[in-house]
Amino acid sequence: MSAPDQPLRIALLAYRGKPHVGGQGVYIRHLSKALADLGHHVEVLGGQPFPVLDERVPLVELPSLDIYNDHFPMRMPGIWELKTLGDVVEVAAFSSGTFPEPLAFTVRAAQHLRRRIGEFDLVHDNQSLGYGLLAVEKMGLPVLGTIHHPITVDRRLEMEHAATPWQRFSKGRWYAFTKMQTRVASRLTRVITVSENSLGDIHRDHQVPLERLHVVPVGVDPDLFKPLPHVERRPGRLITTASADVTMKGLRYLLEALAKLRAERDVDLVVIGRPKPGGPSAQTIDELGLTDHVEFVTGVPDERIVELYAEAELAVVPSLYEGFSLPAIEAMSCGVPLVATTGGALPEVTGAAGETCFQVPPGDAAALAHEIATALDDPAARARIGAAGRERVIERWSWRHTAEQTVEQYRALLDEWPEASPFLGRRQTRS
Repeated sequence: MSAPDQPLRIALLAYRGKPHVGGQGVYIRHLSKALADLGHHVEVLGGQPFPVLDERVPLVELPSLDIYNDHFPMRMPGIWELKTLGDVVEVAAFSSGTFPEPLAFTVRAAQHLRRRIGEFDLVHDNQSLGYGLLAVEKMGLPVLGTIHHPITVDRRLEMEHAATPWQRFSKGRWYAFTKMQTRVASRLTRVITVSENSLGDIHRDHQVPLERLHVVPVGVDPDLFKPLPHVERRPGRLITTASADVTMKGLRYLLEALAKLRAERDVDLVVIGRPKPGGPSAQTIDELGLTDHVEFVTGVPDERIVELYAEAELAVVPSLYEGFSLPAIEAMSCGVPLVATTGGALPEVTGAAGETCFQVPPGDAAALAHEIATALDDPAARARIGAAGRERVIERWSWRHTAEQTVEQYRALLDEWPEASPFLGRRQTRS
């Protein structure tokens, strides 16, 4: 049993923690801080890129071979670099064509935690879902998993948009790690996710029973992400976030919409994120002649991101699918009117069309261009929707609330451990 007021000792796992772009790094940074604010003891075990954390939250670096680093992506490590079992696992998985980090990271985490079993009450994994987590449970440490959305959705979209049979084969091979994630997710005692839409998708794709799935939405800091009345909006300025240069984020459709809009008006786009050199976004920008009208911004602090929102007339989330969308609620919290698709959980998050956001179907550049033009031509609607969007966020989401609900899940896990564990409970019953 877990005493209701006793501080918990939490090992929070993050196989990737990019601090300013990408939901995983943002989630780890803000959740760990909010848990510390509540008086709990949190350590983050992280891989590259390492997260940036509150000074009260220790970071245990579990370095990978960093095969996907920004400077030399897809490099093959030398044999002299293989110093641990995790290194061997990472190279073997990479050589097979699949993404190796979730498996290799959890192997490293399990080896580290084996030496420190008595120092933590539980382990909280953020989306890695590697086989090492099952080893951690077998050591006697309860494991709770966060799944923002099933990566099987990414796999489906990439396969559907593959231009050639070879691309389709390569994408399928790269996403082979999702089979592991399904096996691990279906065996975890308790899983939290960020929206009702994601809950349904995880239940379907990862075969997690509904009684083991629970919704804990992510949050935002409305005192940081707020309107800046002293910053002048730039006419025709659009802003979006692309945490990864992948099909699911729908950036291509926004770029196509931008090209259509530029035929009749002066508009430009700021993208918070970094494109792959020579990747799909860079190619689309070149094909559409948008090089001088699209600016990518990366590695800047939250305060600068808030300023960028304040300079924009519209924020856009063009995603084909989202499990929640931190960029959506950050933009809304800043009072920027939002144009969003209806992909995945976005309607659940952004609210009703015409009230708290402008909405379009996903994957439709013409509809996106039309809705953006309509919004740009109606300053009164933009002001009304921007204000209503911020009010919606303030009423519903904060990182403190996320942390409080997460702690409720921790205590429920500890109260039911190990009897509710899919394999430890059965093993205990047989004995």
